[in-house]
Amino acid sequence: MTKTLIEKQSNDGTIESEIRKKSILTGFDCVAITHANDNRDLFPRLQSFIDNHYHGSMAWMENRKDERAKPKSLWSEARSVIMLGMNYGPDHNPLITLENKSKCNISVYAQNNDYHDLIKKKLKIIARWLVEVHGGEVKVFVDTAPVMEKPLAQQAGLGWQGKHTNLVSREFGSWLFLGSIFTSLTLENDQSSQNHCGSCTNCLDICPTNAFPGPYQLDARRCISYLTIEHKGPIPEEFRKPMGNRIYGCDDCLAVCPWNKYASVTDEPGLQPRDSIRTSNLKHYLTFSDQEFRTFFSKSPIKRIGRDRFIRNVLIAAGNCDDKSLCEPIAQHLNDPDETIVETAQWALKQLDLDPPLEHE
Repeated sequence: MTKTLIEKQSNDGTIESEIRKKSILTGFDCVAITHANDNRDLFPRLQSFIDNHYHGSMAWMENRKDERAKPKSLWSEARSVIMLGMNYGPDHNPLITLENKSKCNISVYAQNNDYHDLIKKKLKIIARWLVEVHGGEVKVFVDTAPVMEKPLAQQAGLGWQGKHTNLVSREFGSWLFLGSIFTSLTLENDQSSQNHCGSCTNCLDICPTNAFPGPYQLDARRCISYLTIEHKGPIPEEFRKPMGNRIYGCDDCLAVCPWNKYASVTDEPGLQPRDSIRTSNLKHYLTFSDQEFRTFFSKSPIKRIGRDRFIRNVLIAAGNCDDKSLCEPIAQHLNDPDETIVETAQWALKQLDLDPPLEHE
């Protein structure tokens, strides 16, 4: 249920109504409730994902698959799940940045503070209030535990999993962060969402690395978000040119969703782009030391991947830039202690028609 619907809803005095109003007042844009019982449809899909090795090096998905597919395996006392969404809609079309190769394309969600911290603080406010006013026990989660937020959000009625496997909302398009509160209280469930993708395949067709084996299937090993964030070591050469100037994540499949026409720009200050990130370019990022990287991306989710992986990504973007003025800052990385950075710097120089020496003098 969205903010507008909740504001229109009369105060019926139920615990569910109070939860919804408290959630909106705390800063969420939509909230819905579902049960914590096992969803038998989830496990086969998850098992197929793992059997096909689509999870890549994300071993935690396989190691804790039972908890991921069965909420009660994660916490046996759970009776209901409160699913909450926060709009992070951008103020521009993320695809436009791809046209300027000297600029850095960073996923919309990572252009300011880490949403994990922002949302978890708000979840804890609601959880403490719920226990104080209505009793029971609670646990809060935001993308850091084996919780299948997107299927639970669909089950609760916040939206549906689109063909790109992300949640799609009638009100917010593809731009929703999700958080959940598990509670030992038994609450009334909201109605689940129906799929409204229809025959559209925009999200599948635009993927630059063909990461979708089919509708509702994602091979993370081919996904630029996975490659630039989760993947360690060298990025396979077949994906380097398609990466373009994407140095952290990829929004292509999200940005082309037709349901975004109903989306709005986020009004959460912590999710609006930092000017420093919006205006930075490849040459600037190529100069970063470890300390400069940590300082510049303080409180940002980008900080989590570390300086080495970040520079690897920037080097690939530099190799795709066709700007020979980047040759010198690229060459500075030929003596880097990290072997992956050295190899990627050599590759980038070759893309700019400069055969690099084995060592940079």
